[in-house]
Amino acid sequence: MSDNLPKIAWIGLGIMGSPMSENLIKAGYDVTGFTLEQDKLDRLAAAGGTVAGSIAEAVQAADVIITMVPASPQVEAISYGPDGILENARPGALLIDMSSITPQTSVDLAKAAADKGIRVLDAPVSGGEAGAIEAVLSIMVGGEQADFDAARPILEALGKTIVLCGPHGSGQTVKAANQLIVAVNIQACAEAVVFLEKSGVDLKAALDVLNGGLAGSTVLTRKKDNFLQRDFKPGFRIDLHHKDMGIVTDAARNVGAALPVGAVVAQLVASLRAQGDGGLDHSALLRAVERLSGAQV
Repeated sequence: MSDNLPKIAWIGLGIMGSPMSENLIKAGYDVTGFTLEQDKLDRLAAAGGTVAGSIAEAVQAADVIITMVPASPQVEAISYGPDGILENARPGALLIDMSSITPQTSVDLAKAAADKGIRVLDAPVSGGEAGAIEAVLSIMVGGEQADFDAARPILEALGKTIVLCGPHGSGQTVKAANQLIVAVNIQACAEAVVFLEKSGVDLKAALDVLNGGLAGSTVLTRKKDNFLQRDFKPGFRIDLHHKDMGIVTDAARNVGAALPVGAVVAQLVASLRAQGDGGLDHSALLRAVERLSGAQV
């Protein structure tokens, strides 16, 4: 642990937060964490982190506070109120929220934090669990240039592509666009898989050659095996993609952008949840196409 590195508090140790916080520990940072599940706290301690008993305890001595929780309500729950981050962090601390939430929630949080002398960046990520583990996440950031510059060394221990996209909320807007592209891409792949299989083609061979051409994508590279093996163990749950499709369709409506294909895929994601598949990986969009094509899944 280096004395001249900022002290970090980490709130939220889920599928993404646990490996990300561990990458900071490996990079030499002093990380104090808090989350609701005891086994996640045990994992942090085993990795060399310090476990706090509350949000207040985690953040009180921190120079930088990083949050990684599921959605806007959780960000609000951990940030506001007497036991929250804003009431207990030191003035001058930097709060980096890496959750994927509505752009408006990020704007409001930055405003409320400024009143306490706390600087804020919204810094949602793309790359899923694998990207978190390998520290190759894409990190889209909203906020002030000076705060981004201060945060950069920390973000570089977590990801590979780190870009300031504009003022507060901009990171969330770009993340919403990311989730739109990913969902539509997975849906297109899923439709191709069903079409190929029903046509009697060697699916593995077909996906390999498709991925070498213009139809190739990071999505297909990452999800090919999920499709081939029907392995839908979550790297990113349908429940969370459902939340994100709500964010992007709502935000697009607010700015007057039409998302016709995005709206259809949002409904397909919603239908998967209604079928009880919310806990599966988003590559399980394949199951929806199979059902529409007559399969009993």
